[in-house]
Amino acid sequence: MKAPASYQFGRHRPRWVPTVRFYGLLLLGVLFPLLTSFLPAELWPIAEAVPQGKLRQWLHDWPLGLGWVLMGLYDLVIFGLSLWDYVRIGRWQLTLDRACESRLSIGRQNPIRLRLHTHGNIPLSAQIRVELYDYVPAEFTGETPYFAFTASAQSRLELLYHVFPPRRGAFQWSGCDVRLCSSWGLAWRRWFAPVVTEVEVYPDLIGLRSLSIRLSLESSGSLRRRRYALGGTEFAELREYHLGDDLRLMDWKASARRGRPLVRAMEPERDQSLIILLDRGRLMTATVAGLKRFDWGLNAALALALTALRRGDKVGLGIFDQQLHTWIAPQSGDSHLGQILSQVYGCEPILEESDYVGTVSTILGHYTRRALVVVLTEVIDEVASQELLAAMACLTPRFLPFCVALRDRHIETLAHRPLVPQPLAAVDQISSLYEQAVALDLLHQRQRAFAHLEQQGVLVLDAPADQMSEQLVDRYLLLKARGRL
Repeated sequence: MKAPASYQFGRHRPRWVPTVRFYGLLLLGVLFPLLTSFLPAELWPIAEAVPQGKLRQWLHDWPLGLGWVLMGLYDLVIFGLSLWDYVRIGRWQLTLDRACESRLSIGRQNPIRLRLHTHGNIPLSAQIRVELYDYVPAEFTGETPYFAFTASAQSRLELLYHVFPPRRGAFQWSGCDVRLCSSWGLAWRRWFAPVVTEVEVYPDLIGLRSLSIRLSLESSGSLRRRRYALGGTEFAELREYHLGDDLRLMDWKASARRGRPLVRAMEPERDQSLIILLDRGRLMTATVAGLKRFDWGLNAALALALTALRRGDKVGLGIFDQQLHTWIAPQSGDSHLGQILSQVYGCEPILEESDYVGTVSTILGHYTRRALVVVLTEVIDEVASQELLAAMACLTPRFLPFCVALRDRHIETLAHRPLVPQPLAAVDQISSLYEQAVALDLLHQRQRAFAHLEQQGVLVLDAPADQMSEQLVDRYLLLKARGRL
């Protein structure tokens, strides 16, 4: 966790801000002129002894003037009490700091913590009303960072909220607005605290950490049996038989020697090759579920790379548009993921058509060993994806091609929306039916393109963009277990 230097509120000049109660009490002063206006002028006898003139006229109207004088005195008293109430807040001293990760994850709810410490020359039983607003970067979405609470003397509070970064890059918090309400409720003591925090938004690091824990548990610990269920082609060890194990893996000689049933535990082969190709062309610029399709693809590519590296395979990654923009040769080892992350951190999609055939030709020239080639892109229909289909066909003889498409849930929602009669205008009904028909046609054309790919021996995965990482990792582990690589 990264926490900037704390901010001491008492060292800077605050602002006096009147409360609603203060303005309400000031308005009550209007009652004085209203009440005194009903008093008769004859109650003031000196008015008859004064010669004709403005003074005599004013004395005849003395009840109204007396009301205005009383209102002025009353308002001065209220204003003085408000100032005194405001001065008393100065005994409260606050310290504020913000704590968060120096690297936030795109597309995730990242926790942000504000820590407030109250101290000063105040009784331990004293309490005060506090309002706090944190100025998050303008592009972030998520919870509103506004807090209103009662703080006690000599207390420490931690306030938690979450932010959703919609893109990668560097961002900065400018500070916080803090207000303390006086004990009589007549004034606010307001500060702007320049608690500056600088962060960088990376791909889904939170998801990578969770995946790393899951892979570790599958290798040993509570999820160890899942590794055996996935199977493999290489012998790992002998273990005791569990209900449901494949009897073909039973080692009868070892079972006879030890007097209990033992089975051979198999694991997937290691030191295989995986090449990930991520499209950053025009189709990947569309926004799906709050993020660009390219960002969802980048998260899935990093999750797949982490899984393959943990399974002992070599991982290479390429990002392409009209040409191969970034190429990282296949390597093994956990440190290779950091190299991949540092090189793809600043990549963004562009509004250009992607050259699939040229990219595949470049890969064929760079790498000759058999490998699983995963292409993360978007598929529309057979016509628009003709070049993609041709490129995947070029990979078939030497490599195991795997086409991964990131689906938009919104189109599925439109296509499968129930046709329930609604009190809509005729034009609205026609528009709704037209949208549904177009969505159904898009899904149909998409399925035809996938069927064409499968006929050519290409593996296909079509999953929602926000679930792609999990489904792609599971599919890869299944391919490893079946020895398809």
